[in-house]
Amino acid sequence: MSDSERTRRQYLRVVGATATVGLVGCSGTGSESPNGSPTERTTSGVSPTSETPVHPGYETTVVRVETASGERLGEVTAAIADTQTRRYTGLSETASLPEDRGMLFVYDSVGDHTFVMREMDFGIDIVYADSDGTITEIHHAPKPGPNEDGEDQRYPGRGQYVLEVNYEWTSERGVSVGDKLVFGW
Repeated sequence: MSDSERTRRQYLRVVGATATVGLVGCSGTGSESPNGSPTERTTSGVSPTSETPVHPGYETTVVRVETASGERLGEVTAAIADTQTRRYTGLSETASLPEDRGMLFVYDSVGDHTFVMREMDFGIDIVYADSDGTITEIHHAPKPGPNEDGEDQRYPGRGQYVLEVNYEWTSERGVSVGDKLVFGW
């Protein structure tokens, strides 16, 4: 079974479990899973606040960042990178990223990962989160220099989910280790 098939089946199990348990925190744009897994996706790649697709063909989910006590710090519509090919490409083929967008990398389980700035045209924050969405590591990764391909800019961390957003997005919103990613609300 391929990584893609395993990830898709894991997603379907989460959605099925969420439907069985009941939906929490509905706000008209989706629902929040009690375990923090992505529960709602759209296939248009269009954010609820924007009509311009950034990653056409990618499924998307809304990712909200909250403190441990539930205070909302920020949110983005994230393209979902849940296959090996999409995780390898990441944002490297993206010219720019609107402030309300990001990319969510989804793995089958928690593990050690290293992200690089391969062929990036802009800086990003790289946010690692464990299986329940708790942030374990945040890196501020600047745009590669004029004669750099970004391959040497390495940002290790441990998680099942990795959220990439614009450079300093987390600092501007006071996001820190221990805060939580909430998906598809």
